[in-house]
Amino acid sequence: MLSFVRRGTRLQGKQLAAWERLSGRYLMDVPRGDGETSVDPAARLDAAALFGRRAPLIVEIGAGLGDAVVAAAAAAPETDFIALDVYRPGLSDLMRKADRAGATNIRVIEANAPEVFGTLLRPGSVDEVWMFFPDPWPKKRHHKRRLVSPSFADLVARVLRPGGRWRLATDWEEYAEQMRETLGGVAAFAPANDGADGFAPRFAGRIETGFERKGIAAGRIIRDLTYVRR
Repeated sequence: MLSFVRRGTRLQGKQLAAWERLSGRYLMDVPRGDGETSVDPAARLDAAALFGRRAPLIVEIGAGLGDAVVAAAAAAPETDFIALDVYRPGLSDLMRKADRAGATNIRVIEANAPEVFGTLLRPGSVDEVWMFFPDPWPKKRHHKRRLVSPSFADLVARVLRPGGRWRLATDWEEYAEQMRETLGGVAAFAPANDGADGFAPRFAGRIETGFERKGIAAGRIIRDLTYVRR
């Protein structure tokens, strides 16, 4: 299952220098399957070994340029964070920001999310999953590429501990409605969307990024959703 088109993997200048300097500290070397962003089905992540401690674990899907996850990690040093993306220049920027913030509790994985959630992450090993502003694939013929689907929800349920939370946000109203309808039909999740409009209140742990500001400037409404692993 691929929900992305991979673009811009070449690094130059500061991004290349940051990658060479920081990838040994932040980037998890993932055993590969058949592709550059694939995961060997036999690979398993040992979070305690990866971070050198046992701590609550949050995984962000589509970390982008890293603003949200770096801010969260800097504010919660007692929690470990995995930032998942396939956009290498963005991951380079993320590592540079983490280094500047002194956030040693972040690790980066460059891989396809369904494979990470299907095999690499261990069952019940994650406390929260974050998915903020995923690609909405607005054209109807591309809706099948949207990551929020019943099959992917099953993979998220697999890795979340009981009581763990899946937090989502989007500035695409139609996608927000689809998320709510899709996840409302997944037995493993209970909705925690207790806002007056049927969505969740804004998650206080999510900072406002440049991407979100662009959506607001374009007149789009930001929707948060939260689901609890039964």
